[in-house]
Amino acid sequence: MPVGLSDHLCSRRRTIMQEPRAWPTIRRCCSASLAQAPLSMVRRRTTAETRGRRGRASDPEWKARRRLLRNREDLTDDQFATMWNTLLGEGKIGQTLLTAWIAKENLRTLLALARTGADGHQVGHARWKFFTWCADSDIPEVRQLATTVDRWWPEIAAFIHTGHSNAKSEGINRVIKLIARNAFGFRNPANQRLRTRCVTTRRARGHLRTAQL
Repeated sequence: MPVGLSDHLCSRRRTIMQEPRAWPTIRRCCSASLAQAPLSMVRRRTTAETRGRRGRASDPEWKARRRLLRNREDLTDDQFATMWNTLLGEGKIGQTLLTAWIAKENLRTLLALARTGADGHQVGHARWKFFTWCADSDIPEVRQLATTVDRWWPEIAAFIHTGHSNAKSEGINRVIKLIARNAFGFRNPANQRLRTRCVTTRRARGHLRTAQL
């Protein structure tokens, strides 16, 4: 039975203890967010080592920081060419950032195989491509990313194979928290349970708007 997890070890251990037959999976957004964090870490570290200071608005790598975090398909050809050529001309800083960016895109390519009916050969090849690139990069943050993905691989593989995650339950949990926050807390637990049930029913979810909470 597939069970979605967040990217925390305590969540995995708790799920396995409560349901030994569970087949834990991890959300795609959790895995993708792991790939974005090293990019910012690499940018800050390389800027400090090369320029001896923090990043400034005049630095090319600072100007490209948001495009580095965006998905390749969300960038136009001109935006991608500008980012790529600018960083490539910056020497070590730019080349290091582009290497980390490619690692992020390779991980996204691997995760994109979920719900596509990809066979084991396709998944294995995408996984090999990601791990090989990270191993050859010689960037500590990128190698740490590969280590994290390898540690969570059973859950990631289960997500790719089944396509199941806990995204829906996380969305409902967000609505429940919004209700409590907008009410500045509930004194009566019965009222809290009633209000929560009202906004999370199937009928209410169909037309629920955040502004209505």
